[in-house]
Order: sequence, then structure tokens, then C-alpha cells
Amino acid sequence: MSTGTVATFEDSLERLEVGWTHASPDGLADVLEGLCSDQTIGVDLPYDGVDLPEWVNTDPTPADLREANAGITAAGLGIADYGSVVVQGTPDGIEPVSLFGDLHVAVLRRSDIVPGMPEAFDWLGEEFRTGHSSAIIATGPSATADMGALVKGAHGPKEVHVVILDE
Repeated sequence: MSTGTVATFEDSLERLEVGWTHASPDGLADVLEGLCSDQTIGVDLPYDGVDLPEWVNTDPTPADLREANAGITAAGLGIADYGSVVVQGTPDGIEPVSLFGDLHVAVLRRSDIVPGMPEAFDWLGEEFRTGHSSAIIATGPSATADMGALVKGAHGPKEVHVVILDE
């Protein structure tokens, strides 16, 4: 991935008030410990040699989802122009992990950042053709202005942080 595309992604995240951190696979646990408090839920990460720390609950019950302060998921793709991350749906339904806590931490490989929507649609098309049936394109914290002033966290996380895995 080009340095320019990653820099654009970082700039887009900042514009959205989304935090970001670079981490090595070996340093991921330390970064997550600095970001998350207790009551953290997550899903197993699909990256070779990269695991969540043991203190992250990867088998949450509905009660665990309601009580979670943070949710950690993998992001299959980052879209530089928008600062968006793509969370792929799975048959066991991991999507709520990204939506219930006040903080969503998306873990993304540097090589999975694309410049814009044309590349993202190419990637999504291939994913859907090979059996993935859903994905969430998330751009910043949840927000709504339906009832007047902008309210963050109305329908999902109040805060988002992206951890970019440097491979």
C-alpha cells in the first residue's frame, strides 16, 4: 500500500475525529490495553499470528453485549478518501460487537487500505461473489441530527479507533 494512500486514510480519520494507531502484530495487545477498559468484547481476528489478548471476551452473551464498554473487530478494508472501514458480516453474526459498546476498535492491515470507492466496490463485489453476503461500511462514530442538534452514539459507538497493523 502506498504511503500516500495510508496518509490520506489517516487524514480522513482525523477529520472524522476517529483515533488511529499503528501497531506491529506483536504490539497489538499493548495498544488494545491502552485503548480499552474492562467489559471488552471482540471477535477472533483473521490475521495469521495475530490474536486478541485473553482479557477480551470473544464469546459474548447478549448480556455481555449490553454491558460492553468496547468492541474489537477486524476490518476487511479501509477506504482512504472517506476514512471508512468495512466490517464483514459472518454467518454467526459478529456485527453487534462493533455496535454495542461506546468504543469500536477496528483492526485493519495496512495492505487492506484502498484509495477510494471504486477499489472498495471491486473488493466488495469479489467478496460477495465468493460467498460473503453482507458488510457494514462504517464512517466514524454513530451520529444523528434527526431531532435537532448532532448527537453522537445514538445508534452505535460514540467513539471509533482504528488500529493499523504494519506488516
